Amino acid sequence: MKKTAHDIAASLIINLLKAFLIRVPYARIYNEMMSRKGGHFFPDHIGFRTLNTHTGEQPEGIQSIRHIFDCLGYRPAAKYTFKKKKLNAVYLEPEIEGLPKIFISQLEVSQLPGWVQDLLPAALSDTPYLLSDRGLELLGMLNQDNQLTSEAAEILENELARYFHRPWKPPLKDTILRINDVSHYAAWVLLHGNAPSHFAALVNRQNIDAWPDLKSTCKALKKAGLPMKEEEEGEQNSPLQQSATFAVKEDVKVKGSNGMEEIPWTYGYLELVQRGWVEENGGRKLFQGFIESQERAFYNMTRTLDN
Repeated sequence: MKKTAHDIAASLIINLLKAFLIRVPYARIYNEMMSRKGGHFFPDHIGFRTLNTHTGEQPEGIQSIRHIFDCLGYRPAAKYTFKKKKLNAVYLEPEIEGLPKIFISQLEVSQLPGWVQDLLPAALSDTPYLLSDRGLELLGMLNQDNQLTSEAAEILENELARYFHRPWKPPLKDTILRINDVSHYAAWVLLHGNAPSHFAALVNRQNIDAWPDLKSTCKALKKAGLPMKEEEEGEQNSPLQQSATFAVKEDVKVKGSNGMEEIPWTYGYLELVQRGWVEENGGRKLFQGFIESQERAFYNMTRTLDN
């Protein structure tokens, strides 16, 4: 029996979502609410953050995540630039519908102060590549033939599940605190590595009559006690409306002056997306892209007063 790139991508998405639901209780509560109402948590996209600088054996920046999905049947759809935040981004879409889009951003480290650029090599230079030679070989075979045997697919799926974690050693606490003053994004990536920063649920596919749109869904989540973004992004009936929960906090291991210790830091959040209809090639379809002015707001969802 063979497994296609689409099959393996679907398996990876399931594994990523399972891990995300464990780490992000707000997403888990949303998922449970959908299930109780007979609805569906349909992922619209998954967000990843990267650093465009030398990261040991792992590819740099966007390529660190993109090279995986390039082999899983995804293709680049659009690029975005966020100058004030010193970020560039790309989103990938699957060749076969039914899987979430992948939104990958990278911080242009060369635009940060020199002392920040000097601190990063100590944290990142010894980074291993989390795929084994066998895993990399299987990924290449999949990219070429679009399928693997079930046995080979299982090996690759297990390796891919391990890839989306922090690949480098726990950073120095002092490094995190100093860099955070300049770039919260950089501090976040140092702490969480390749893990998704957020999953976005597509409200259009919830299939719950009581919550037909973003506004009613956010109202229900607030009533259930979830901390939500104060204002929604995008006007009613616009191509894209978005909101999100706040990011959860978790204890993250760092190197302190007296050895390993844990510090509380924000991790991921659940985003909610409602897509509107647009005219394209003489027909109507749901808008599939992103709007730069709205996306900027969501990079602040992992920032709090104390970090």
